[in-house]
Amino acid sequence: MAYRLADLPLNTLIGPLARAGDLLARLDERVAKSPVRDGFVARCHFADAAAALWLDGELVHSEDLVLHDAHMDIRAPTHELTRAHAVLRARRRIFGQKPDWALSRPGLLALRGREGQDGNAASAGRAGSGSDAAAAGDADDNFAGGAGQEDVLADELAEIDALLARSSRLLAGEDLAPRAASGPDVDAEGQGAKAPEMASFDGLGPLIRDLDWDEDQRLADWLAIVDQVKDMPAALAAAIAWEAWQDIEPLQHQHWLGTLLVAGLLRQRRKVGSHLFCLNVGLRVVPRDRRRAQGKTTRLLAVLDAFAEAASVGLKELDRLALAKSQLERRLRHRRKSSSLPALIELVLARPVVSAGLIAKELKISQRAALGLVAALGIREVTGRGRYRAWGVV
Repeated sequence: MAYRLADLPLNTLIGPLARAGDLLARLDERVAKSPVRDGFVARCHFADAAAALWLDGELVHSEDLVLHDAHMDIRAPTHELTRAHAVLRARRRIFGQKPDWALSRPGLLALRGREGQDGNAASAGRAGSGSDAAAAGDADDNFAGGAGQEDVLADELAEIDALLARSSRLLAGEDLAPRAASGPDVDAEGQGAKAPEMASFDGLGPLIRDLDWDEDQRLADWLAIVDQVKDMPAALAAAIAWEAWQDIEPLQHQHWLGTLLVAGLLRQRRKVGSHLFCLNVGLRVVPRDRRRAQGKTTRLLAVLDAFAEAASVGLKELDRLALAKSQLERRLRHRRKSSSLPALIELVLARPVVSAGLIAKELKISQRAALGLVAALGIREVTGRGRYRAWGVV
């Protein structure tokens, strides 16, 4: 399935493209030099993860996501919250790597939860090297039986690789079917064990995955589009990449990964290098009828407007955090140098909300001491409850 890149109406796109490019550059420059950069980056991860689920029609509160990320859930996490946390982890992973990692082969395999898909080949290589060593050892009685030991080790390593690959896909948010009972996989004709790579996907079943949906080929088609627009301006290339992702739909169960890859493309092109851009936040502002319009030009204009809206929201959030930091630091006057209030200020700026348990865990103090610090700092309580309270800069 190929995406055709037709002639672009530059006369229509030039105005929104210039506006989006200017705002992206301004946001990147301000974040890079801002004293609240770390807090802004941390908040962006939570806000964009919640917005990603909103675009899919699911409501996830940032407060619940913060507590779930800290393993301090008040109630059992929902499926939507788990998916939002997968987006959050993916964003952190992309931002923690080099700018060109997200669109590289190792990066795509890791983000899709398939780091171990080459594990069978690696195990085969280890087994092959072990066989060579055993063959050489046949000439010497001191190495007799080495081949059998290497074969057993290769089988154990292959099983570990398969388990790690399944765990990675599960952590990436995929819905995996229960594993079959242990033992050799024998086909219906009794011809023997199946190939490990086939056995790992048989359990998913047609009810979970469309067997005709070739994710690898679709992803290759999308990467070809990204390569075609490499000489275009970064904002326009990212807009075309997202519009192509919507049209091609490479991944069945990780469609949300497209916005993160587009943000990774902006980071790779050095358009937004200080943080990972929050495209989901901008798409949330743009009406759905524009994002899903029939005309390609309308959809591209909607994406460029989403870039501009997300950058505007980021600039306002940056101003708000800078003002809050200056106000909170006024309460540090006449405080001893060993006070935990500066660390609490950094924590409050980095998280949308904080609870007494979260403060105690991060600052390594008791919950009673955490309540005392909150009272001394004077931050606002946002839940309106007597128990399970939370505070934040609002």
